[in-house]
Order: sequence, then C-alpha cells, then structure tokens
Amino acid sequence: MLRITACDGGADAAWDAYVARHPRATAYHASAWRRVIEETFGHTTVYLLALDDGRPVGVLPLALMKSLLFGRFLVSLPFVTYGGVLADSEVVERALVDEAIAMARRERAGHLELRHVDDRALGLRTRTHKVSMRLDLPRDADLLWRGFRAKLRSQIRKPQNEGVIARIGGIDLLDPFYQVFATNMRDLGTPVYPRRFFQAVLDAFPDRARIGVATLGDRPVAAGLVLGSRQDLEIPWASSLRPYNFLGGNMLLYWTVLRYACESGYARFDFGRSTPHGGTYRFKEQWGAQPVPLHWQYWLARGDATPDLSPANPRYRAAIRIWRSLPLAVANRLGPMIVSHVP
Repeated sequence: MLRITACDGGADAAWDAYVARHPRATAYHASAWRRVIEETFGHTTVYLLALDDGRPVGVLPLALMKSLLFGRFLVSLPFVTYGGVLADSEVVERALVDEAIAMARRERAGHLELRHVDDRALGLRTRTHKVSMRLDLPRDADLLWRGFRAKLRSQIRKPQNEGVIARIGGIDLLDPFYQVFATNMRDLGTPVYPRRFFQAVLDAFPDRARIGVATLGDRPVAAGLVLGSRQDLEIPWASSLRPYNFLGGNMLLYWTVLRYACESGYARFDFGRSTPHGGTYRFKEQWGAQPVPLHWQYWLARGDATPDLSPANPRYRAAIRIWRSLPLAVANRLGPMIVSHVP
C-alpha cells in the first residue's frame, strides 16, 4: 500500500539509499542538502518520502520560503538548478506532487516550484527559460585539450604566460573564493550568499565539493566551487574580478577544473544554468558545452503568472543599480539577509 510521509532525520539512511539508486538524482537530493538549507538559512524543510509496504519508492525534497518581500512559497530546491520529484512510477510521482500541493495549500503558499530537467506530465504550468550547459568528457584530459580549437587553447595559455596560477583545493581555499565571489556579486548588483553557506556545502560533501582558484601573485582573480554527483561534476558558483578579466584568469580556472574532472573520472561537466544565447551561454558554448532545456514546473494558488524573482526581471533594475554602488562591506552584510529569501 502506497503511503506518503514526512521524512525525519531518523530516515536519512533509507532516503539516501533510494537517492543513490535513482537515475535522475542529483547531489541536491541527498539528505545532507537539507542540513545546508536549514543551518545556513533557517528555512523549514519537508522531505516527502513515498513508501510501498515500507519500501521507499519515491522522494520529494521541499523548502518552505517566507518573506515580507515575496510572500510564502515552496521550492524543490532553492538556490540551485536541480531538485524536484524522484519516483519509481508516474503513480508515485503524482502522489508526491499532490501531497506537496496539499502542503502548499495548508501553508497558504502562493506557489509551488519544482525544478526538473525533463518535462513531467504533471498538468502544471512550465517555464523553459533556462538551460543547463553540459560537456561530455573523455577519460584523458589531453584528449579534451586536443579537441579544443586553437583560439581556445591560446586563451588558456595567455593567463599562464602572464603569471596566473590555478589550483584545486578544499576548505583552505574558501577565503579567496569568497573574496572573489562576494566582490563580483556586488558588481553585478546581486545580493551575495553568506560565507557560511559555502562552508556548509564543503562540510556536507567533503568528498564531492572542491574549490578552484586562479591567482596572480597573492591576489585571487577567479574562483569557483564544484560539486560532484555520480558521473557529473557541476560548477554552480563561479566568479572573476572585472579589473583582472583582461588576463583571462577565468579561462585558466575553467580548464583547471575540467582537467580535474577528467582526472577524477567524471564523465560529464555541468557548466551550470544559463539564459539561452546570453553572455554566460556563449562563454560555456565555446568549450563545446551543449544546452539541455530545464523544465521548472509550478502550481499556482491563484492562477497568476509564474513568479520571476531573478535579477533579469525589469522590476529589480533600480535595486540592482543601487546595489552596485554599495561599499563591499555593506553589500556583504546586507546581502545574506536578502538572498536567503530569493530561491
């Protein structure tokens, strides 16, 4: 008999065993990501577990977001590209989503957002405004290098000739990573995540999360955090400092993490999500990455238009201009208080 229950900490082993065998699972479906959300941002999480005669047959991780600015809503999952329902069958999938909708109604949420890669037949409104950029990897980094165009190889060599050095590490590189990331987010007019968020990611996934940093002397000029999941290595957060972009440190950074991906046995590199044909899309495309459409699906309490809380929304242009002018210390203090409510 099928039963949907809210999974507490005592069921993490059963949850993770199911996630480990499901072909659509990502690192964000692991129970460890629940702790990242709760400990960093203080959001309530509800992890729905489907059981058939006591055997796990589906999961749906959810976070309840509440703010004066954006109201109440449920997301699977906030702050990242992937999430949504995993199930053994369409029947189980439907049951989990129905329970999530019922929860949204009980919580008086304005909407439920499920971040799927493929389109699910759920009868929900769907947005396909973003793509994930992915590159299949050979086992040998030299094969990948030889497959690059001459112009791309030249762009990677340039920062090396200028004295830029890139390396991969762990918690030891968190400070230079955050220095670059926080500065770039301020320059983009976007509130920054707190440093403790990235520390929580590194703590939760000690074997799968790494940091890459490109430095000129003792100055970090580009940095990114990568997270592995099965055969995929993703770079969800990466930045570079604008005054140093002429050196091409970002190019050396990406080559370094791509080489690391090959050497670590990953079969695919995920450059993260982009707006089709936008600036970051073109940057990723030059490496040979191919777009994979994302399907973010919504239940809406009032049948309104699907929510758009992204910086690309014209409603936020004035706020972005103001944010860019803030001193870095002020932006770093205020940013986490705002971004914790932006999924």
